[in-house]
Amino acid sequence: MPTRQAPDGNTPATGAKTTDTKSSPTEAEQIVVSARRAATVAASATKSDTPLIDTAQSVTVVTRNEMDVRGVLNLNQAVRYAAGITPDLRGGVGTRYDQFLLRGFMVPTFLDGLKLQDSPTGYAVAQTDTSRLDRLEILKGPASALYGQSSPGGLVALSSKLPTNLRSYGGVAATGGMFDLYRVDADVGGYATDDGLVRYRLYGTVNGQHTQLARTGSRRFSISPSFTFGGDGPTTLTLLGNYQYDPENGTYGGVPLVGSLRRASFGYLPRDFYDGDTSYEKFNRRQGAITYIFNHQFNTDWSFTSRGRYDDIMTEYRSVYDMGYYDNEAVGLLSRSAIATKEHAHNLAFDSQFKGHVRTGPLHHTMMFGFDYMQQSATEIGQYGAAPSLDVFHPDYHMVIPTPGPWVNYLTDSHQAGAYGQDEIHWDRLILTGSLRHDWYRSKQTDRQSGSGTTRQSPGQITWRASGLYHFDFGLAPYISYSTSFQPQSGLVSADGGRTLHQASPSVGKQLEGGLKYQLPGTSLLLTAAGFHIEQTNVLVSVANAGYSVQSGLVHSDGFEFEAHAEAFKNLMIDAAVSVQKVHDDSTGKPLMQSGKGNASLFAFYTMPSGPVKGLGFGGGLRYTAKSYGGEANYGSVWVPQYAVFDGSLRYDLSNASRSLRGWTASASVRNLFDTKFVANCMAYASYGQAFCYYGERRNAQATIGYTW
Repeated sequence: MPTRQAPDGNTPATGAKTTDTKSSPTEAEQIVVSARRAATVAASATKSDTPLIDTAQSVTVVTRNEMDVRGVLNLNQAVRYAAGITPDLRGGVGTRYDQFLLRGFMVPTFLDGLKLQDSPTGYAVAQTDTSRLDRLEILKGPASALYGQSSPGGLVALSSKLPTNLRSYGGVAATGGMFDLYRVDADVGGYATDDGLVRYRLYGTVNGQHTQLARTGSRRFSISPSFTFGGDGPTTLTLLGNYQYDPENGTYGGVPLVGSLRRASFGYLPRDFYDGDTSYEKFNRRQGAITYIFNHQFNTDWSFTSRGRYDDIMTEYRSVYDMGYYDNEAVGLLSRSAIATKEHAHNLAFDSQFKGHVRTGPLHHTMMFGFDYMQQSATEIGQYGAAPSLDVFHPDYHMVIPTPGPWVNYLTDSHQAGAYGQDEIHWDRLILTGSLRHDWYRSKQTDRQSGSGTTRQSPGQITWRASGLYHFDFGLAPYISYSTSFQPQSGLVSADGGRTLHQASPSVGKQLEGGLKYQLPGTSLLLTAAGFHIEQTNVLVSVANAGYSVQSGLVHSDGFEFEAHAEAFKNLMIDAAVSVQKVHDDSTGKPLMQSGKGNASLFAFYTMPSGPVKGLGFGGGLRYTAKSYGGEANYGSVWVPQYAVFDGSLRYDLSNASRSLRGWTASASVRNLFDTKFVANCMAYASYGQAFCYYGERRNAQATIGYTW
């Protein structure tokens, strides 16, 4: 039986920067429609645009400008400079999914305020092309009090490019680079009617690239039209569509630990080593979605917001991959298996809330009452079987692969409904926030392959959050917060030695976080420091030689994080981060697999304000990742060594060279500038005799020429 390894447009508009503790969420939300939000404002922690200096929780914002400067191509690359991230769990190879850890845990992704629901059993997982995003926010720590089932580590909130208040705008860019990278991006929008009552935006991309492995590549076609009705009036409706087709998207394999992390008898495998079969390899993903966002302002105090999305994901995956060990190491004969799956997921998500302001004496309340609902129906049909071993010295990538036998056939249906409320109380410069939520969750999974019947779950869960923050007038804001989360689990458990069995209850997360924030008044320079303690309880622990588990597992994550951000502060953009963390699983006495000890990074980009090279921007970054735990191999614990890589960026506004080139920009970026060779992460399973590793991204340079108006 195999060990499953499924993955659990720049506009000229700029948002106003503010640190006013009395600015209301409804006032700030207007920025979303009329202009780009400031890097010092985020909505993920409170579901309302709130200055980060007034948010009693750690949030990292990555703006569209920062992604453009760094040449970001996917979410894995976008989050690399944030504190608390263990990046690139599949190295520079498995880029078809966005896989990283936050404070030691896998975290969900939300798009436009609604959760992107992954396949419950396999590989039908959506990937959002980052070029269609306006920004992203990394919310750290439990957030179930507002979002329902979620990870103790937090979540990532993505925001799509939507119509703005500009009469006409757009841009087109062409990019080329190493590994035969090509991409063309176009973004156009403006008023659809003379009075601006109807506005539109259309974004599209065509892109592709060979991967850093021999004989594999990726291609993508994506289009996202959107319309906003209502202009700047009190009632607006935005409709957003997206269709994305990935005819191919690299490989999901890796290399055995022996020959990558540890030297094999023959030495080391090269970084472009491919463990699959080109004739058999296939990954085809089609994803489409339609979203609505409705806003109504009753008066200056009260508003109503509702949003919903239907998305449809289909994947067809077929691959030959190494088993993490050799049939004969001396002669380089690598054991392999074959897998094939077809999956289809239909997802619905809705979230509606009333927001308002109430005064009770000296207290100013910002209140929110909401209800959300999610539904998923998914199918997976999978095959698994043996594949011919591969001679790593003379690989044959066109072997005859036997047809795999039936493996899994799942039909899954799930529903989640949640009711929540929040009160944010302002008293002078003191801000107290309380959130409370109740979730009702039910799921049904039918195993049509084994005929073992249907597994049902129907847990309910209450989660909450409480925080306090004091904002001094000179820019300092100390805070403390406590928050909780829950995640449903599948499996039979027993508390009496197996005499009675029942479905597992959800795991529960809780976090205590305290920290300091400082924003230099009148600027975007923001410094944050936070310490946290996370506990995840009710974790399943398997019982040896039994068909059930016990819910006695306890996972700890303790750490400290520091970040510094400045967006265009005296023509300098700065992102600095340091984190130290310790993740421990009490049931094994070890860290969680793939979790790291921390990270550190610094990225700086300076634009010349005057002189003969006015408009020239240049900068670079350093990314350091501490060692990570890769599981248990037959020789003992696997620790992936620390590594550090450098990045570089250039950008030039060509209008400074000639007025006739107004609107034209040339840019270039490179990741892993010195082509450092490193292993990004590993997964070892001593009980199976398997140990997989993944080489980090090789040097990858690209250049872009773009025109905007």
